[in-house]
Amino acid sequence: NLAANINYMVSHQLQETVMVETADLYKTPVNCASLRVPTVNPAIWTPMSSTMRGQEIRFQRVLKLIAAGVTAFGKQVEGCAMSKLQKSMLPLFCNSYFEINCMRKIAIRPILHPRFAGLCKSCNAQAPDY
Repeated sequence: NLAANINYMVSHQLQETVMVETADLYKTPVNCASLRVPTVNPAIWTPMSSTMRGQEIRFQRVLKLIAAGVTAFGKQVEGCAMSKLQKSMLPLFCNSYFEINCMRKIAIRPILHPRFAGLCKSCNAQAPDY
């Protein structure tokens, strides 16, 4: 049943190969630039500690999975009128992406030169790369 599948999936990690292969089926559309997982500028990446780099890689991984899910959802409803349920689902998925992206900015901000720290405010709209 659906509830049992959901309970299982949210409490067990998907196999790496399945996760990567499935996410790769749903590349971010060109016209959804804000859904592209941003990379860290090399000038910021270089001074990052290995712990912080690992955290950033995990954030990017989760963002990629959410972006793939949003893209898959978009493919399913494209060209159709969305139901009330679908209209309420999309903002939840997108806000999850936004919130995680905010967390990564907050994590990176302390290592930035104070002059550039404002670029990583969580309230700023996401740039494709920073």
